[in-house]
Amino acid sequence: METKRLSLTFLFLRKIGLNYPEQEYGEVSLMQVLSRSLKTLRDSFLLKYLMNSVVLSPISPRLLRPWVLRKIGCHVGKDVFIGAQVYIDSGHSELIYIEDHVHLTAKTVLLCHKKDLSGYFVGDDYAKLPYRTGIIHLKKGCSTGTGTLIMPGVTIGEGAIVGAGSLVTKDIPAWTIAAGRPAKVIKEIPKRKDL
Repeated sequence: METKRLSLTFLFLRKIGLNYPEQEYGEVSLMQVLSRSLKTLRDSFLLKYLMNSVVLSPISPRLLRPWVLRKIGCHVGKDVFIGAQVYIDSGHSELIYIEDHVHLTAKTVLLCHKKDLSGYFVGDDYAKLPYRTGIIHLKKGCSTGTGTLIMPGVTIGEGAIVGAGSLVTKDIPAWTIAAGRPAKVIKEIPKRKDL
């Protein structure tokens, strides 16, 4: 079996106590660490001081917050509503797709990474487990209720509504209402009858 050579940067990060998984960070260069750190600083500034600015609150949901999300790398469509205290996985912002007319209400969380537990056994070090990432795709006109948590790899279909406090671990079909922990479809949205 071939042994993977670890970079000096990775070994240094381990030495100072940063317990990153080898699978993802074993071959990281100093330039990658510096570049990522600078992006994180910029994104943190934008998220902290502009996403929930009290002074700019009248323009925040429809203008400022969507602009901030675009700046940090999310793919955001037109006429999107972003409520207060929405948390975006800024380290993986390029994996977030928000189509036109989407409504993300207050305290919605979009999480694009999680620990991969498939190789976790008794006695293993949890901190050394690799992460698994996945795209989050919010289709045109869908909406999330307050306090919704959306996990990696989830697509919420066009016009779908997710109830407040839901944990979305699987795709939600278009034109349905889903709720719960984990979220399940509880109703299909009917077609409008001709008058």
